[in-house]
Amino acid sequence: MEASKMTKHPLIIEEWNGSSSTKLFKTATITFSPSLQIQRSVNGFNHVWRRFLDAFVPEGFPGSVTPDYVPFQVWDSLQGLSTYIRTMLSTQALLSAIGVGEKSATIIGATFQWFLRDLTGMLGGILFTLYQGSNLDSNAKMWRLVADLMNDLGMLMDLLSPLFPSAFIFIVCLGSLSRSFTSVASGATRAALTQHFALQNNAADIAAKEGSQETMATMIGMALGMLLARITTGNPVAIWFSFLSLTMFHMYANYKAVRCLTLDSLNFERSSILLQHFIESGQVLSPKQVSTMEHVLPLWTTLRLSKSAKPLHTNVKLGLRVSTLDHSEMANFLTSAGSFYNEVFTGGEKGNGQCCRAQRFDS
Repeated sequence: MEASKMTKHPLIIEEWNGSSSTKLFKTATITFSPSLQIQRSVNGFNHVWRRFLDAFVPEGFPGSVTPDYVPFQVWDSLQGLSTYIRTMLSTQALLSAIGVGEKSATIIGATFQWFLRDLTGMLGGILFTLYQGSNLDSNAKMWRLVADLMNDLGMLMDLLSPLFPSAFIFIVCLGSLSRSFTSVASGATRAALTQHFALQNNAADIAAKEGSQETMATMIGMALGMLLARITTGNPVAIWFSFLSLTMFHMYANYKAVRCLTLDSLNFERSSILLQHFIESGQVLSPKQVSTMEHVLPLWTTLRLSKSAKPLHTNVKLGLRVSTLDHSEMANFLTSAGSFYNEVFTGGEKGNGQCCRAQRFDS
């Protein structure tokens, strides 16, 4: 193209960035007429700030994640921060109970105690996975909350260990057992929630940025925890007051984080809420409406005390093995099944190949 034509008709290129048409912003304007000129629409501070955010939020944020991602991550980061602060207090108490800093303590004795503590946690994690592994996806909210409550119990055991020297091994093993449940349940439910947040097949990116957020919270929490441990050293009242206060905040932040979630999958309670409301009003609730009616506390979920989540199918158990039925249940099942198939075959013969009607039967 000739220079004279370029002067009359300059070439202008605009650079835009964003995750959707409603969230685009201009980043630069490039003009060629005939010299090349670049005019950036963002200043240096905004550019650095966006580069900093790219290390902690998924690409395409916020359009690449669900709306409940931000509130959940805020509360999750706050509860993680309180956890790492309390970790310094509980670790300090645990090391003191083992005998760190005392002349009478032996290396082999401390190593053996630490070995028993870790071994108990490993075995507990395997047993927990065996009995509850298949239940973590469907009840991700509940087990996420249970995981953090068990972590609180484990830290409490570590803090109590110096007060009962004769039962030290039992207490620290109990604390390690509690944290092993936390490790399994937290990791499994986090994977399920990551899949929920991902709107653009970006679960790996979300998981990576979650790791960055957790690392940042860990560093801040460790720094504050070391400062708090130094201030409260030698003052049991201050240590327990700080620990219990942070634990209460940790439980509250976890509850708020779980309450922010709006899962679009069905489990026992959510399906019961949905069906019960549909039978009573003829309307189908949205996932957000169901989430506000859903209980997340383990006691309520287990006992099903909520009036809004009445079980509509107490006689139906999905995935149950026939071999687990007792003699009377097996006899009733075989009798009902035999009657059903006899009626189907008889109806098929009478109807000359026409489709047989289905009949509901109880088992």
